[in-house]
Amino acid sequence: MNRRQISYEREPARRVFASELRETRVQFKEGEDEKSPTYVLLPSGVRANRILIVGTLTEKQRQGDQNIFYRGRVADPTGPFFIMAGSYQPEAMQQIARIEPPAFVAVVGKPNIFETPDGKSLLSIRVESISVVDRETRDLWVLDTARDTLDRIDAMGTTEDSQRAQEEYSIKPELYRKMVYDALSQIHL
Repeated sequence: MNRRQISYEREPARRVFASELRETRVQFKEGEDEKSPTYVLLPSGVRANRILIVGTLTEKQRQGDQNIFYRGRVADPTGPFFIMAGSYQPEAMQQIARIEPPAFVAVVGKPNIFETPDGKSLLSIRVESISVVDRETRDLWVLDTARDTLDRIDAMGTTEDSQRAQEEYSIKPELYRKMVYDALSQIHL
C-alpha cells in the first residue's frame, strides 16, 4: 500500500453519561508511536478516544495571560463534565468564547485523565468542537446515550474490552441501569 492509499478514519465519538465518565480511571495508548491513539476504558466496557456529550454549559472561565485557554462545566442529568480548550484547539476556544451560559451545548472531544498532586484522578474533555443546541437535541442525546449504555452493560464480558473493564472496575450493572432510568426520567419527549 503506498502513501496515497492510506486513509485515516476518525474514531467514533462515544456517548457517555457524566456519572459513568467520572468513574473512568483507565487510560492507555495503542501502539508505541508518539501519535498512536490514546483511549480511556469506560466502566461499561468500551474504549473511547472521542466522546460526544450534550448538556447545559453552566459556567466557563477564560484563564491565562499569554497562553489563553477556557475551562467550562457541562451538566447532563447525571452530573457535570469538565471541558477545556486551549491554543491547540483555536476553533473550539473561539466557539466557547462566543457561548454565554446557561446554554444547551453539544461537545465532541477527547477524554483525558490526569492525576492531581494528592493522587486523585480527574477527567476532563479536550474540546474539538462545541455548538449551541436546543432542548430537543439534548433529550434525544439522553435517549441515545441511555440505549448505548444499556447495550454496553448487556454485552459485558463478551468483548476483550468489556472483560478488561470487569477486571478494572467491578461495576454493578444495576447501578448503571438506575443511572439510565434516572436520566430518562428527566427528559420530556
